[in-house]
Amino acid sequence: MAPVDNADVAQQRGNKVSIVGVGSVGTAIAYACLIRGSAKALALYDTNAKKVRAEVLDLNHGSQFVPNCVVTGSDSIDVTAGSAIVVVTAGAKQKPGQSRLDLAATNVAMATALTPQLLEQSPDAVVIFVTNPVDVVTYAGARSVDVEPGRVFGSGTVLDSSRFRYLIGRRANVDVGNVHGFIVGEHGDSEIPLWSSVSIGGVPAGEWRSGGEQVFDEATRRSIGEGVVNAAYEIIEGKGATDLAIGLSTARIIEAVLGDQNRVLPISSVQTGAYELTDVALSLPTLVSRAGAGPVLEVPLAVNELLGLQGSANTLRQARDSLGL
Repeated sequence: MAPVDNADVAQQRGNKVSIVGVGSVGTAIAYACLIRGSAKALALYDTNAKKVRAEVLDLNHGSQFVPNCVVTGSDSIDVTAGSAIVVVTAGAKQKPGQSRLDLAATNVAMATALTPQLLEQSPDAVVIFVTNPVDVVTYAGARSVDVEPGRVFGSGTVLDSSRFRYLIGRRANVDVGNVHGFIVGEHGDSEIPLWSSVSIGGVPAGEWRSGGEQVFDEATRRSIGEGVVNAAYEIIEGKGATDLAIGLSTARIIEAVLGDQNRVLPISSVQTGAYELTDVALSLPTLVSRAGAGPVLEVPLAVNELLGLQGSANTLRQARDSLGL
């Protein structure tokens, strides 16, 4: 299938976003970008030509109802050329009897081979990995190319932090927009909720009370933390995949890059010294701009949070080392 020819694409390349893989996650990201007006041009790339064509048609058929955006697609990687951002969702899914490590090995090999090809098509692009296990895959992709630090990063715990804030807002009975807090570390079971810096309308979570009673006691904090970790498992059990919220959270990351916003987001990048962490990809509050992942904000951590972060880093290092990275 040849790319759709449209002169507008060339004119919009400064805001062109390519999405690699049009499964449920890739399609959800494209749809979220389209309805939010995140980009002026979207290009979908997948080896399944019929699927790509169908998704491009379906998205374009709604063009009357969304901000102007040129949507193209192809089973040739050439369709991604000239992108400002390339989002990678492609990768193997875990099969019955397959370990997570087996899944990691397959997707790490994909990231190592694909990242140089994508940057050959778009030498100035920021590459964002969404493929799981996102931290190890991001590390492999970043290490496969010689580009500026931060040009390759992962979606990290942006969605986890949104789940965290949602659960806090629901428990406090306030709108989620008034809740500020981060999940850091691995996008997975060893992730760490930073309760010491959570605030609700400017009030520290530890001081939030209802009827004179402390709302976020230790048991409640533990329950919310477990709720964040187990959210994906519950959704996958019920519908087979998580896609809608990751579509929205990735669109938000894309907007931070294209808009050069210096937005603080807990994305996953190869660490270079924050909290004395190096040579491991994990999520920390990071300034995200047109250049990609920028400086990390070293939010003050409680002792147990710092120890948890170090433990999460060790978990990821062990996974990385087992794959020979």
